[in-house]
Amino acid sequence: MTTAITMPEGAPEEVITHSLVRDVDLAPFGFSGTLALITLDNGLDHTRPNTLGPQSIIALDAAITDAVSRKPAAIAITGKPFIFAAGADLSALSFLNQREQAVAIGKLGHDVFRRFDEIGIPTFAFINGLALGGGLEIGLHCKYRTLATTAFTALPEVFLGLVPGWGGATILPKLIGPERAVQVIIGNALNNNTMMKSKDALALGVVDAVFEPADFLEKSVAFTARILNGSVKIDRKDYSSDPAWDSALAAGRAAALKKFGGAELASPTKALELIAAAKNNSRGAGFDAEDIALADLTMSDSLRASLYAFNVIQKKRKKVEGAPKPAVARKVTRVGVVGAGLMASQLALLLLRNLKCPVVMTDIDQERADKGVAWVKNELAKLVEKKRMSAESAARLALLISGSSDQSVFAGCDFVIEAIFEELSLKQELFKKLEKIVGPECVLATNTSSLSVQRMSEGLEHPERVVGFHFFNPVAIMPLLEIARTSHTDDATTATAVSVGKELKKTMIICKDAPGFVVNRLLTRFMGEITDAVDEGTDPQVADNAMRSIGFPMSPFELLGLVGPGVALHVAETLHENLGPRYRISPTMQAMVKEGVKTFYIKNEDGTYAANPAAIALVHKGDSPSSAEQVRLRALKALAEEARMMLDEGVVSTPAEIDLCMLMGAGWPMHLGGILPFLDREGISESVCGQRFHAPGIASLPQ
Repeated sequence: MTTAITMPEGAPEEVITHSLVRDVDLAPFGFSGTLALITLDNGLDHTRPNTLGPQSIIALDAAITDAVSRKPAAIAITGKPFIFAAGADLSALSFLNQREQAVAIGKLGHDVFRRFDEIGIPTFAFINGLALGGGLEIGLHCKYRTLATTAFTALPEVFLGLVPGWGGATILPKLIGPERAVQVIIGNALNNNTMMKSKDALALGVVDAVFEPADFLEKSVAFTARILNGSVKIDRKDYSSDPAWDSALAAGRAAALKKFGGAELASPTKALELIAAAKNNSRGAGFDAEDIALADLTMSDSLRASLYAFNVIQKKRKKVEGAPKPAVARKVTRVGVVGAGLMASQLALLLLRNLKCPVVMTDIDQERADKGVAWVKNELAKLVEKKRMSAESAARLALLISGSSDQSVFAGCDFVIEAIFEELSLKQELFKKLEKIVGPECVLATNTSSLSVQRMSEGLEHPERVVGFHFFNPVAIMPLLEIARTSHTDDATTATAVSVGKELKKTMIICKDAPGFVVNRLLTRFMGEITDAVDEGTDPQVADNAMRSIGFPMSPFELLGLVGPGVALHVAETLHENLGPRYRISPTMQAMVKEGVKTFYIKNEDGTYAANPAAIALVHKGDSPSSAEQVRLRALKALAEEARMMLDEGVVSTPAEIDLCMLMGAGWPMHLGGILPFLDREGISESVCGQRFHAPGIASLPQ
């Protein structure tokens, strides 16, 4: 009998996942006997997946006891429609204030889940839908696993600052081998939490059979009968003496260091230690080690920070702060894209794939327009080659994209977005032309990164339908979309923009039309402090590496190479003009743009990177160098100052929106929990602004 765990005061009430038991006769499938089938079901629809808090695990323990008492030939576990289990209930973890509580939760999961391996009869997991973390770990404790072709599985714990702590780090390496286990536990988790499709899980050996969802349960029961009657045998390889253990662990460590810019984070480090120990550990010893590792991580600021970031992202995906009621949004059935360059073509492809309506592109001549259309069609063909889209779907979409040099093709469009050269006068002239072509309710959107949306709408008859619609490059991958309202933008326009953003599957914030909006304003201020330090005489390598210990995936100058010095300089000049001298214009950046030097780093033949002599030669050589720590502090203090100003100006309404923007638009590390909680923990918020951005305990241990 398991012992109930009392959660700390203030923790959210657990949504209990019940475990229901029924008997299934195996005779029709060729075996004389019964199967005791446990079904996980929290009683809610598929939008709220089964999760595993303490009471849910205790309910599962009682169900296993019930199933055993029925004396079946085998026991199986499955989930409610579309969902197996989405892992541990993380909502209460940030409320734990005693290490013993964390240890007890880890031990509870182990004590219950391991019963599937130790009850003495064959056990099966029929994974009929999403199985993440602890959900997949239930299956790993079973002797055999089947998976629906539509199901996705993963062990995402390292992504969140944890480890697979209910058996995954111990069982998986022995089940599928060290190389594959490192890929699933470390590689997939750090690659934006990549999930395994059914064919991947089968190829890796995570599951034993895959069936279509229509008759998944029936096929899984039949598979069980064939295992029991001996007509199907599953061979398991012993990986204890596999020569790949050391190389697999080294590859995992290298991947983690690369992901976090050379910083050695606790969760991947502990996960690799558990995988290494699994080679010689008994299951019991491995589970004990998982309990300790899980407790250590649970009682860390790093985990609280990750959970805060995760919750902010999940919450803001569902509800956009300040969005008008969806009912006032207008229907979008035809879209126009002004421009046919790379950015415009990316936008056209994204709109086409998600809205599935006619999309028309224009440029200054037919040749350029045709080139943009050809790029979109070529990308559709690539998706077919990669089997990410059917040939039929690609053919239908290809019929919906067209190009022209005549902007009159925008007549009848409900939504037109421009992605032309970043010059205000050009955009003003464009919108005046478009207004005479489109209907009065057509939304006119701009993808500008720094120019005033309000000024673009000056002189229009309907300035209320102009809105900023700022994407990040690459458009298909970067999840953030900044929607900028001017003082004229009305609710119908804003609601329509939000509606389109949701169709595009973007995470959105609505911000005030202010220079640089949110991400570019903060990034430019941050980058400016780094380039200023270089201009003052700091060695470029010292300045660029000053933030490495924080765990950014790339350094400031690596980011500069991705964005391009020309774009960075243009944004800095715009912000300097509109926000004042704290946005200084770097003579080094000016020289790089003038000479056409694109990056501070060049790639060597062996794949490593070295300083670009052409860039180093252009560095403005000042006589006031700074240390790495001085550069780090000035950059962080600048971020705190700018964030405070943005909140005071009403660019966004809450600190969480700034955190979201930096997480989703600038790659701010999840383990830091958002830029503002990090500045709070470092004491920088109070030293610069005289106050914290968040209340004590947000993204850190309880005070």
